Amino acid sequence: MSKKNQTLGEFIIENQASFKYTSGELSRLINSIRLAAKVVNHEVNKAGLVDIIGAAGDTNIQGEDQQKLDVYANDKFIQTLTNRNIVCGIASEEEDDFITINSQDDNNQNKYVVLIDPLDGSSNIDVNVSVGTIFSIYRRITPVGTPVTLEDFLQPGNQQVAAGYVVYGTSTMLVYTTGHGVNGFTLNPAIGTFYLSHPDMQFPEDGNIYSVNEGNYTHFPQGVKNYIKYCQMEEGDRPYTSRYIGSLVSDFHRNMIKGGIYLYPKSSKNEDGKLRLLYECNPMAFLAEQANGKASNGFERIMDMQPKELHQRVPFFCGSKNMVLKAEEFMQNTD
Repeated sequence: MSKKNQTLGEFIIENQASFKYTSGELSRLINSIRLAAKVVNHEVNKAGLVDIIGAAGDTNIQGEDQQKLDVYANDKFIQTLTNRNIVCGIASEEEDDFITINSQDDNNQNKYVVLIDPLDGSSNIDVNVSVGTIFSIYRRITPVGTPVTLEDFLQPGNQQVAAGYVVYGTSTMLVYTTGHGVNGFTLNPAIGTFYLSHPDMQFPEDGNIYSVNEGNYTHFPQGVKNYIKYCQMEEGDRPYTSRYIGSLVSDFHRNMIKGGIYLYPKSSKNEDGKLRLLYECNPMAFLAEQANGKASNGFERIMDMQPKELHQRVPFFCGSKNMVLKAEEFMQNTD
């Protein structure tokens, strides 16, 4: 069978032996995410036709207005992961606290926890711009057979066993890693099957795209301002192209394919940065490193950071290796 004709289900089975743990749970877990992604994709694609777009009237734990599709996606992923009795705990960007899943069948024997951003960039839904889902999977560290605790979720990113994202765009793709490279699968909507379309995805070591919200320029640290000026300078292969969608998944996806850097630094408006370490930065950092890229907070590796709280925010620099190194150079050489 041509690799290009391989389905996600076939790929998972074929590669199950390369997972760190081969009980089959991780395979079933990724299959559950695939199922929930297809359901959410269906709703995203009809968002312009029914009254599901717009705000739901609540704010999430971050203090951001929840869009209706945020709530829907959150419910679907939690429901799918809970019903299939695969995980012992879930933490969602949309929930104040983590969710303990007490399996009555096997007395908390499940070994994995999932952290999820159910609909990243959802404010773009109303204007028909790509959005996505980001997920991160860890093995629990508290004893199997007991309810999960906060400790199971506050693990550094280097302990992830799998991570990935779904981008709901002109085509819908699921991209994930289990620590053995990054592979992308495109949904054939006619039959509802994901096919391997982007095997062994890699960031080019250099790129010519920088992605940052330049509207916040005046609030950025001097090192970031200097790096942006460097990107705009007419010298060598510069100026670089500025491309910023406002959906982390979409910006990351483009930069991985074409070569580029994504920056969401701290600012005078957001002293700790804005992106969440557990739901966004760690999974994207894992993917980046598995695809020959790099991810840091400007000074240290994202995946080595010890999380202190469930909804912790951090600055984020991620993308082509040499571009991130250059941005770090500007950060570290500025008082």
